[in-house]
Amino acid sequence: MTDFAREQRAALIEALREAGPEAPTLCAGWTARDLAAHVVTRERRADAAAGIVVKALAPRLARVQGEFAALPWDELLALVVAGPPRRSLFALPGVDELANFVEFFVHCEDVRRAGPGWEPRVLAPPVSEALWRRLSAMSRMVRRHCPAPLVVRRLDGQSVVVRKGSSPVTVVGEPGELVLFLSGRQGHSVVQTEGPEEAVVAVRGAKFGV
Repeated sequence: MTDFAREQRAALIEALREAGPEAPTLCAGWTARDLAAHVVTRERRADAAAGIVVKALAPRLARVQGEFAALPWDELLALVVAGPPRRSLFALPGVDELANFVEFFVHCEDVRRAGPGWEPRVLAPPVSEALWRRLSAMSRMVRRHCPAPLVVRRLDGQSVVVRKGSSPVTVVGEPGELVLFLSGRQGHSVVQTEGPEEAVVAVRGAKFGV
């Protein structure tokens, strides 16, 4: 069994500790403290975390996440380190890997890339391959937000079609950078774009996200 989610959790925790609670992130309006509170709410309070997708529950989500964010920084980080409690859906076999691998990879970069002087992490080949395998599922999720035909292509030539059509925009980069691009971090991913100029501008400004 792979432990990619566990590895990315550790990387996220390291980034949070290094940044400090009031550091900015790529998540609009969120500090590192807010992002940590989001992680804890998602794993420990399913009743509130549902507000991520159900608008009627958004006030509860904001309240519970705010309560976690108000904890002392070391205590909040300890909850991220501890992971989901046994009663959590995320504690079921396989769920952590399925639901948290990409989540933690992206959020680690949300912390790392919000400040000056960042460089892409050098990922082990198995991690890059695992991220590449997730791109097909991600492409289906972001397709409806894609304003133009789009293909993502890794440096060795393998590609995934996000949206079919003639004269597509092609985004080229390492798997991790392509994951960040399709996660709505277009301006902070190290990629090259090819295609019609207007379509490239539209894709770079699209509201992607997973």
